[in-house]
Amino acid sequence: MSIIQSIRDKGAWVVGGVIALALIAFILQDGIGKKGSVFGTGTTVGKVNGKTIERKDFDKKLENASQGNPQQRENMIGQLWNQEVSQILLNEEFDKLGLTCTDKQLSEELFKPTSQLMNEFKDPKTGQVDVEKAKQAWNQFKKTAKEDQKKGVTEGIIDPTKLQAKYSKYTSILSQAAYAPKWLVEKQQADNNTYSTVSYIAVPYSTIIDSTIKVTDEEIVAYGQKHSKLYEKEEETRTFQYVTFDATPSAADSAAVKQTLELKKNDFIKESNAETFFAKNNSELPYYNGYISGKEIKQQVKDTLFKLPVGGVFGPYQDGNNFVLAKMIGIKTIPDSAKVRHILIKTMERDQRSGQSYRMREDSTAKHMLDTVEMKLKAGANFDSLCMKYSEDDGSKSKGGVYDYFVSGRMVGSFNDFAFTQGVGAKGVVKTEYGYHYVEVLGQKGASTAYNIAYLAKQVTLSNETDIETKNAAAKFLASIKNKKDFDDEVAKLKKTSSPADGIKRVDFNVPGLGSNRSLVRWIYEKGVGDITDQTYSFNSRYVVGIITAVNKPGVPSAQTLRPQVEGLVKNEKKAKQIIAKIKGTTLEAMASSAGNNTAVQRIDTLLASNSYNPMLGNDFKFAGAAFNATNKGKVTEPIAGQTGVFAVKVENIAARATAPSDPNSIKGMLNNNLKSAGGRITNELLKKAADIKDNRGDLY
Repeated sequence: MSIIQSIRDKGAWVVGGVIALALIAFILQDGIGKKGSVFGTGTTVGKVNGKTIERKDFDKKLENASQGNPQQRENMIGQLWNQEVSQILLNEEFDKLGLTCTDKQLSEELFKPTSQLMNEFKDPKTGQVDVEKAKQAWNQFKKTAKEDQKKGVTEGIIDPTKLQAKYSKYTSILSQAAYAPKWLVEKQQADNNTYSTVSYIAVPYSTIIDSTIKVTDEEIVAYGQKHSKLYEKEEETRTFQYVTFDATPSAADSAAVKQTLELKKNDFIKESNAETFFAKNNSELPYYNGYISGKEIKQQVKDTLFKLPVGGVFGPYQDGNNFVLAKMIGIKTIPDSAKVRHILIKTMERDQRSGQSYRMREDSTAKHMLDTVEMKLKAGANFDSLCMKYSEDDGSKSKGGVYDYFVSGRMVGSFNDFAFTQGVGAKGVVKTEYGYHYVEVLGQKGASTAYNIAYLAKQVTLSNETDIETKNAAAKFLASIKNKKDFDDEVAKLKKTSSPADGIKRVDFNVPGLGSNRSLVRWIYEKGVGDITDQTYSFNSRYVVGIITAVNKPGVPSAQTLRPQVEGLVKNEKKAKQIIAKIKGTTLEAMASSAGNNTAVQRIDTLLASNSYNPMLGNDFKFAGAAFNATNKGKVTEPIAGQTGVFAVKVENIAARATAPSDPNSIKGMLNNNLKSAGGRITNELLKKAADIKDNRGDLY
């Protein structure tokens, strides 16, 4: 009943939002901000094809989804916006197609075992869903709920469930429409069985050192304009150059943690029960009460640890970002590996969404259930059959509960110790954090010394003093700069590196490379090129100072923005011209001689159309095109600028392999599946491009 109670207490959005986000996150994945003005009225978050998303409703959903957490609220704005837009666009498509969700279909979706609602109605004894109990609770809620509660249910559960049902029909229509025509199947079949025999020369672009090729801003922009379909943007973006001051633990912070462990050392030595000690003292490394072979222990100081007597303590020593005290609890000889089978009756279950564990049944109930299993086994029942019927370990029940040979330390402590300290043939009940196991040891191999070591570990954390010191350093840097030259000079003096955050949109909440900070994004859009941040901006324990370096209007971006993407491509074009200018002659041998760089004529006897890799250029599609061009048969091509180098080809032969041809039915199935998969993505992109979307978030949040 807890899901319904939560609706009564705080509205349905927390529950429904999770469902709805999962249902429609497939669309508008790269955000929406195109088409129309970004300036809103203050009461409207945006419009989608004329349908208004009111700020009042949006904020209410936002508040419920974030549960009053400001950081979570900021992160949820983009997700909630995408959800609202997606629902509008999808429902428009559903209406056009006449897709509906009937009452019968709604009931089927609500009460199917995998639905969000049904998770709350599992029998604690069997783990099975109690459908009748769920229906009774649901009907009772509908009778007694107030109107605002019913509205919350509609928004949070009913509407998303209907959307799911209609979307399933929608995707089914798209899937059924995908079809690979006969000519495409025949072409794919022919390609799969075609090979080419070629001779060629190749000069990779890597033979020319990058630093010798200079690329101007004009050349960068010209390349971008030539390939505008790839690089032009539909909305304004900005570029922000920044430097970070990272607050990391100091030597004094490390010394303080080490001293804390020094003060704990005597108590650790005196306490005879490790589990009692760890119940009172938090540790970054929880106590593993089990024996692990020395071969499997990865501690850097393990050779020192292995020399400790039982009860001996070593440390504090540093291990990564922790200081550690290690205590030898026990030493014994165990097998190197063990094989077991088991039947598990759970007491705890892990929620797949949150990762949190919750009680599935009481210990006494689980123990009683396993006692029944044990009694049946002793009476001669088949282990595999009982395992399939009763075991709740999905990872092993289909294999008769067997875990084949595994090394020590891979299972929870008590399970591990039964497998490695009991002999082959041993059978018994083991209690773990998951529940009760009936375990049988099937086999053991090898032998080595094993250790039970308790590690009391404390993480070196940032102190307030160090954090303030770092923030002050960032503020001092900010006070010393007035322009881009100052910025670059001071960065160099401090031996730091500045980084660009490119493609920042007005409605963004995240700054690339840094994380979420809406305040900084707003500042970037309030100011212009050359402006320096008005304060240090915080990203957890990182303090940022930066400068706006570019305002990229819709269209092809500036050279500064484009350079990281296209500079290498422009260099390859210039290298290609240099290489082609050197190549002379009409035969491959003459071309190889004139090209230099120890270029030699290469030959591939069987170059497959389905795999045209060559050792000199890799998977170069221009090379593949030339190698399978029938007009090149028997003659040498001109030098061609490929993706990774310049080449010339002589096609000796193009033929079909003598092997059996590919199965046309399997090819058709593969092509149909590919078309079905691509169909949804293409349709979603078309919905976005066709929509008239006005996004006012940049002015409101």
